[in-house]
Amino acid sequence: MTNHEISNAPLLTHILSSHPPAFALIYRPASTSGDRVDIFTGTIEHLQGLSELSRFHCAEASHGSTHKVLTIIPYRQITERGFECIDDKQPLIALKIENTDTRTKHHILKTIPDTDFTLSDEHYDVDDDTYAKTALKIIKDEIGMGAGSNFVLKRSFMASIADFTVRKGLTLFRRLLQQEVGTYWTFIVYTGDRIFVGATPERHITMENNTVTMNPISGTHRYPASGPNVEGILDFLADHKEAEELYMVVDEELKMMGSVCTDGGTLQGPYLKPMTHLAHTEYFIRGHSKLPLWEILQKTLFAPTITGSPLENACRVIKKYEPQGRAYYSGIIALLSQDKDGGDSMDSSILIRTADINMQGRVQVSAGATLVRNSNPYSEAIETRTKASALIYALQGITAEATNKSLHDYQKLSTHPSILSALKKRNEYLSVFWQTSTHKRARPKKHFKGLKALVIDAEDMFTSMICHQLTSLGFSVSVTNARHSITYLDHDVFVLGPGPGDPRDRHDPRINNLHTIVNTLIDKQHPFLAICLSHQILCTHLGLEIIRKEIPNQGTQKEINLFASQTKAGFYNTFTAMTYRSKIHLAAGLNLQLSRDINTGEIHALRAPFFSSFQFHPESILTQHGTQILSKALCRILK
Repeated sequence: MTNHEISNAPLLTHILSSHPPAFALIYRPASTSGDRVDIFTGTIEHLQGLSELSRFHCAEASHGSTHKVLTIIPYRQITERGFECIDDKQPLIALKIENTDTRTKHHILKTIPDTDFTLSDEHYDVDDDTYAKTALKIIKDEIGMGAGSNFVLKRSFMASIADFTVRKGLTLFRRLLQQEVGTYWTFIVYTGDRIFVGATPERHITMENNTVTMNPISGTHRYPASGPNVEGILDFLADHKEAEELYMVVDEELKMMGSVCTDGGTLQGPYLKPMTHLAHTEYFIRGHSKLPLWEILQKTLFAPTITGSPLENACRVIKKYEPQGRAYYSGIIALLSQDKDGGDSMDSSILIRTADINMQGRVQVSAGATLVRNSNPYSEAIETRTKASALIYALQGITAEATNKSLHDYQKLSTHPSILSALKKRNEYLSVFWQTSTHKRARPKKHFKGLKALVIDAEDMFTSMICHQLTSLGFSVSVTNARHSITYLDHDVFVLGPGPGDPRDRHDPRINNLHTIVNTLIDKQHPFLAICLSHQILCTHLGLEIIRKEIPNQGTQKEINLFASQTKAGFYNTFTAMTYRSKIHLAAGLNLQLSRDINTGEIHALRAPFFSSFQFHPESILTQHGTQILSKALCRILK
C-alpha cells in the first residue's frame, strides 16, 4: 500500500463504505502473478485529449512497479485520428491513482457480499428483426459496393436496477469474478457518477520493455447444450466464414502495429480462447516501439474486431447505421505504469462485455457482431445475444456452474491431436513474412540500396504493412495521402495503395486524384506499382472494363496463376477489371501482359516495362509470398 493512504484501514474497507472514493478493482490474470486483484483509489479527471495522459505522476505499488493512471477512453475519441463518429460528448476519464493495494481473488470473493437486486424493463434497444434488416443493408449496400470488407454493428441490452448503490455494482463484479473464465480483464470502476463493470476477453494493446502486443480475437463457437465435442470444435475450426473473420482482423491489427512498431509486428498463433459460454480463436502480434504510451493508444484507436475494415470507412458506416453514439462500447480501458527500472509499461483491454451503469441504476450492455459478405443477418443478431449473455446472467443472478463443467471438458479437448492439427493448418498458406521474426525478415537487395519509394495512402492502412515490406527490401520509404497532388517525380518508384470505394467514381476527390496520379505516371513512364483500388484505376486508364462483382472478395484467399507461377493470394475487392485477352498493345510500342482467370476473365495482375499492378494484396497475411512478389516486380521495373 502507498504512503498516500486515505486512512490506516485497508482500501477495500473504504470501497465498501457508504461513501466510497473513486476506485477500481481489476483482475488481470495474464499480467499479474498468481490470482491477485489490483485495488486503486484516487481522483477522477476529465481530459481533453490522450496527450494529457503524459502529465500524470506515479503512485507506488506494492509489487515493485508503479502505476500512474487508469483511463477509460470513449468511442468518440476516434476524432483524434480525424475519423467520423456521432459525438455523444462522453468524457475521456482518468483515475489519477493515489492509493494502491492488491488482494487475492479468494479474499475479494470472501469480502464483497452478494447483494440481491431486482432487474426491470429488460429489453434490447434494437429488436432482432430490425437488427437483421440493418445488417442485411450493410452487407448489400456497403460491403457489396466496396466500402469495406467487414463492419461491426452493435446493439444494447437495457435494464434498470431498483434502488441502485455502489454495493450492487460490486455484487455484479463479484459474480463475474466468480463465474467468468478466460477473460483478459474482469473489473469494476466507480467514477462518482457511473460504474463500469466488465469481463472482457480481449486485450487492446500492451507494452512492456518496449515490446508491444496486440491480440486479435474473432470467430465465435457457441457451446451446445450437451457440451463441447471434438466434431463440433473441428467444424468450427473448418468454418471458412469464421476463419476469414479472424484473418481480416489480423490484417487490420497488423496495420496498426505497422504504425506504432519500428519494424511492424510478428504473428503468433492461432489459439483457442475458451470462455464460460463460448470460445473464440485468437492470434498474438508482437513488435517493438519507442513511442510514448499516449501516442500508442492514439494510433490504435480502435480495434478492428469491434469497428471493421478498413477502419476509417468503418467509422463512417458505424455513424451512418447506428442511431446513437457508442458511448464507451468498443473503447479502451488502460492502465499506464512504470516498471521497476523506470520504463513505461501499459496494459489495456477493449471495452466489450461491459455494463455501463449510472447512479440511477440504468444499465446498458452493448454487443456487436462482425458482418462479412456471407453473413446470415439473423445469426449475427443471435451472436450479439450470446456475447452479452455472461453479463446478463450475472445481472439476473443466474450461475454458470453447469457451463463451467463443459468448459473444463472443452479445455481438455483443446489438446486433442485433431484440434491442434486443425489450428496449425490455418497457417499453412499464410504470409511467410508476417510469421517471421522482425530481425530475420530484413533482406535488403543491393540494387534497392539508396532508392526512394513514395507510398500513396488511399485511406487504407494496409500502406503501413507495405512500408515495412519495402523497408525490409532496402528502400527508403515515405508516405503521402491520395488527396495530395504529385507535383514532381522525385522518388525512384511510386507505390499506389489500396482503399475503399468505386474506382469509377470521379466525384470522390480521393479517387479522382488517384486517376490524375496514374495519368501522370503513365505519361512520364515513371516506375510504379498499383494495388487493389489503384490497380482498378490503372485498368480504367488502359481501357479495360470494370465491373462490380456479384459476390465480393473480402478477406478471400485464392490460388492463382501469376505469370506462369502458382501462388496463394489474398483478395479484398468488390470491383474487378475484366478481359479475355492475355496481351494488350499500348501506345509507344509497349506491350501489356495480363494475369487473369481464364474462366471469368477477372484480371489478377498487369505488367508493362515501367509498372506492375495487383488486384490482390501482396502485403496481406493471405498472400503467402507477398514480399517476394513485390521484390520481383520492383526488380523488373527498376532494372
